[in-house]
Amino acid sequence: MGVFERYLTLWVALCIIAGILLGQAVPALFRLIGEATLAEVNLPVALLVWLMIVPMLLKIDLGALGQVRAHWRGIAATVAVNWLVKPFSMALLGWLFIGGLFRAYLPAEQIDSYMAGLILLAAAPCTAMVFVWSNLVDGEPHFTLSQVALNDLIMVVAFAPVVGLLLGLSSITVPWNTLLLSVVLYIVVPVAMAQLWRRAVLRQGGPAALERRLRMLAPLSLAALLLTLVLLFGLQGDQIMRQPLVIALLAVPILIQVYANAGLAYWLNRRLGVAWCVAGPSALIGASNFFELAVATAIALFGFQSGAALATVVGVLIEVPVMLSVVQIVRRTRPWYERRAG
Repeated sequence: MGVFERYLTLWVALCIIAGILLGQAVPALFRLIGEATLAEVNLPVALLVWLMIVPMLLKIDLGALGQVRAHWRGIAATVAVNWLVKPFSMALLGWLFIGGLFRAYLPAEQIDSYMAGLILLAAAPCTAMVFVWSNLVDGEPHFTLSQVALNDLIMVVAFAPVVGLLLGLSSITVPWNTLLLSVVLYIVVPVAMAQLWRRAVLRQGGPAALERRLRMLAPLSLAALLLTLVLLFGLQGDQIMRQPLVIALLAVPILIQVYANAGLAYWLNRRLGVAWCVAGPSALIGASNFFELAVATAIALFGFQSGAALATVVGVLIEVPVMLSVVQIVRRTRPWYERRAG
């Protein structure tokens, strides 16, 4: 594991601090970046998202879908949590906490927008950082690969309808043109680009050439993630500094959702008799979010200064340390898991 992955929490924290400080020091520059849009899509964010996820999507072999049958129980548990539980449970948690218990402490005009951001965060399972989390729990690589490939295909067709349904249930107007454009830009195009690139590299140099390319691009992908954090926290830093209570309250449903879904996926795998090396990454995939897509879509749908964008940025803020804690829980409970599952 490289220095970036080993100290990821530290780099994330430093980029958050740098973004907030730069946003305060040169606000005009960040306003200029925020206004660089085309068809409601922010171009710098789009570029950074592509740089972030295309190299990671290069790892995904859609041919791995043939291995789904070998791990069907783990796949079934993860898909159920990702698509039948997570988006709907987040909508419920948002309604309970943001729309109910915490309503009096939040800006009334942003309640619906916060709800939308939480829904966007939960509606797309993680496809990039999952490889890092799976590696940290010694996960079965073929399972991780086939699960991510399947999630990508499901996301192409399910993300927009699920988001549209839940936003509609929350009485939030859905700008369908922008939502569908976001799906094309941040799911369809990167997946297609990565698969074409992958095939070209394999055709020219085989698996060894692909491995070399992946090693070369890994720092670029993580550097794009860190630059995205600087940009987002530079744009949102003023709100974060002025509204620490809002940040803390938005974090509550996100934290509950992460731990509850990780626990549910882990428990389902144990009940189904799945090996720990599959249950570990299944729990992590069930818990983590494709926050790059959530942030980009929130910005496209509602704008940089919206409550939706802020809610997704809170997801970014806590994603890495929370997922690292889930990794530790999964690793430390391995004896308990295998005592009965075996």
